[in-house]
Amino acid sequence: MTAPIDMTLDELRDALAGPIAAEAVFDGWSDAALAAAARAIGVPAERAALAFPDGAVPMIDAWFGHVDARMAEALPPERLAAMRIRERIAALVLTRIEVVAPHKDALRRALAILAMPQNVATGARLAWRAADAMWRLAGDNATGFAHYTKRLTLAGVYGATLLAFLDDESEDHAGTRAFLDRRIGEVMQFEKLKAQLRPDPDRHFNVARFLGRLRYPAR
Repeated sequence: MTAPIDMTLDELRDALAGPIAAEAVFDGWSDAALAAAARAIGVPAERAALAFPDGAVPMIDAWFGHVDARMAEALPPERLAAMRIRERIAALVLTRIEVVAPHKDALRRALAILAMPQNVATGARLAWRAADAMWRLAGDNATGFAHYTKRLTLAGVYGATLLAFLDDESEDHAGTRAFLDRRIGEVMQFEKLKAQLRPDPDRHFNVARFLGRLRYPAR
């Protein structure tokens, strides 16, 4: 295993992501939090600064990537395979909540930073990345329009669940779990309704079929 002092900058960013979040609870996503995280893993603050030369947003990006990795470790494919698709998505979202739960104030500050006008595009990219990671772990292989709509929908559900979590003081995040269950239920109902309302291809007006019927009337 590579010692922190010998890590590349990419490896160092990964190694610092979790400790920075722990320090951001107290110092925000700041140079002070980065320096404290560097001390925690045993690297000079000056070297840690080289890994994050552009401030808070890259730190948050690295932390959310860290959450992606912890989620994948906690829910390997063989475990997810035993679940229904709804259970997989719920488990993936809740696992992410469990990973960020010890750093609730850091999450609140991170979301506030990403909500700033200059960071909205980055926030949207990170939400998409999280949704894509969840769908891929869930075994989704949709292509085309469905690929995008699934990820947009899940990004919305996940974002709303994070906000519910920030206000949740219930034991074992029971309120967040109930909120997520309702949101997923609403999405499942909507998908069922879409399937019911989707036009039957055989009932579409088809010019070729219509002309064929005129020439060869049904008997």
